[in-house]
Amino acid sequence: MPGGLDPAKQIVVRDDAPTIQHVCKSEWLFSYSVDMAHGGHQPGPEQLDAQFAGVIAETMQALATPSRVLILGRLRAGACSVNELAEAVGMEASAVSHQLRLLRHLGLVVGRRDGRRIIYDLHDDHVGEMLEQAISHVEHVRAGLARSGSSAPELAEA
Repeated sequence: MPGGLDPAKQIVVRDDAPTIQHVCKSEWLFSYSVDMAHGGHQPGPEQLDAQFAGVIAETMQALATPSRVLILGRLRAGACSVNELAEAVGMEASAVSHQLRLLRHLGLVVGRRDGRRIIYDLHDDHVGEMLEQAISHVEHVRAGLARSGSSAPELAEA
């Protein structure tokens, strides 16, 4: 299956790289992201396969917990340490560290060592844009603004 993922074998096959790699979800996501950043074909939302849809859903789970949204929001303003994050979001440092571990696993934040502490930042601008889009969506829904770009009629609430 050139240029795509064979979900039965969980392998990535690239047209430009004849090798086959056995990868887990996060490695596949990274590989896919590298391809997209370097001009690979990006499928539209209507063309997603079940496995990649699962990876996206897992990534979106980061926004399912208010503490993670607060952490991402603070990191949108700039990089900081666990203690600075804990103070900014009103959480214990150990709880912030736990959330950061999950956010790192999902590829949403990165850490770099600065002496004895680790400074965390958003992985890239996409993470901040995703957060901004979520905020914008919630604001639009709360304001009752109409959908744009859709010819589907609005459904009345039951």
